[in-house]
Amino acid sequence: MRICVFCGSSFGRAPAYQEMAARLGDCIAERGIGLVYGGASVGLMGAVADAAVRRGGDVIGILPDALAELEIAHDNLGELRIVQSMHERKKQMADLSDAFIALPGGIGTLEETFEVWTWSQLSIHAKPVGLLNVGGYYDRLIEFLDHVVAEDFVKPVHRDILIADNDPATLIDRLAAADVPTERKWVDSLKR
Repeated sequence: MRICVFCGSSFGRAPAYQEMAARLGDCIAERGIGLVYGGASVGLMGAVADAAVRRGGDVIGILPDALAELEIAHDNLGELRIVQSMHERKKQMADLSDAFIALPGGIGTLEETFEVWTWSQLSIHAKPVGLLNVGGYYDRLIEFLDHVVAEDFVKPVHRDILIADNDPATLIDRLAAADVPTERKWVDSLKR
């Protein structure tokens, strides 16, 4: 099994973000789960990878060549793949992974998380997606997503694909036990 982790290339404001990234890397490696991530040695990306590597974990980094210098490619991974584009990066990350976890991060983290969640909703894959809600980082997003459901733009069954927890071990357990639905999106119901 492999888990893809999306997260910031910076550490963010709160020290808890870096601490939780390291805890997640430890937890993934201790369970014998492979880590797939963005390939950088900086920020939360570096923290999660460094922790997994220290524990002897199998770590694959995937980094677009345009970001190799900017994000400073990690030089101590089991495998570092340098690819041509962000699209290729995301495709390989998704193909190699059985589940996804988003640590705190910015626009890229959100975009990657929402893309794989959308792919689950559309039955492109049946892989669960998790938010590691460090210090309430994702609280307002979770509240907004529940509002999106209340306004009938997302079915509850598809909202439930995105699992949030504040503990890495519990989140991994919940993702491993998740049964991603294959119920179709709204298209069928729009043909009224």
